[in-house]
Amino acid sequence: MRINIAIDGPSAAGKSTIARKAAARLGYVHLDTGAMYRCTAYKALEQGISLEDEDAVCRMLEKTDIVLTPQGSVLLDGKDVSEVIREEKTSMAASKVSKLGRVRKELVKRQQKMAEAKGFIMDGRDIGTVVLPHAEVKIFMTASPEARAKRRYDQDQLKGIESGSLEEIASEIRARDEQDMNRKESPLRKADDAVLLDTSDMSIDEVVDAVVKMAQERIGEQA
Repeated sequence: MRINIAIDGPSAAGKSTIARKAAARLGYVHLDTGAMYRCTAYKALEQGISLEDEDAVCRMLEKTDIVLTPQGSVLLDGKDVSEVIREEKTSMAASKVSKLGRVRKELVKRQQKMAEAKGFIMDGRDIGTVVLPHAEVKIFMTASPEARAKRRYDQDQLKGIESGSLEEIASEIRARDEQDMNRKESPLRKADDAVLLDTSDMSIDEVVDAVVKMAQERIGEQA
């Protein structure tokens, strides 16, 4: 018996890290939907396309191939962009792109097609509400802006990526939250039937354990 798991939450809440590790534990495939918006934004920036020009972004997307591998790599038109799409400028650009209704419609269609076979953990900002409204397990993962800023800072330091101070990162995270919660298309919100999981004071392993436990309990109910 295989199910689908939806993990939503704000920027830098650790959704992708947790989803990837939980997927490995369960033998599932992790589909990082945020990476698809980041790829779209990254390519638009690279090609000098205005993020406000929905027609131009959609035309570009028609000729864009995005592949999320079971190993966690993100391929954009055959090129591995797993690291570069995580830079802060691309994060902010991805939030702008995600406001475009037709772009969201296209990417959601691709995401739903991928998940038809079941056995997927998908994370983003509207998975439980829009992309996979019938997912068997829904989790809304959050943490304080300060906790998220510390995680982002530590992650950047580990990867040798230049970043601002903790205060600057926290400020950017708050701005991203405001942008995501108030966008017209599929705003960030907790699904009514999602479990709220505040990870501010939890380790990565503790969060993974919690997610896996929820999944295993649901799988047991379905068996």
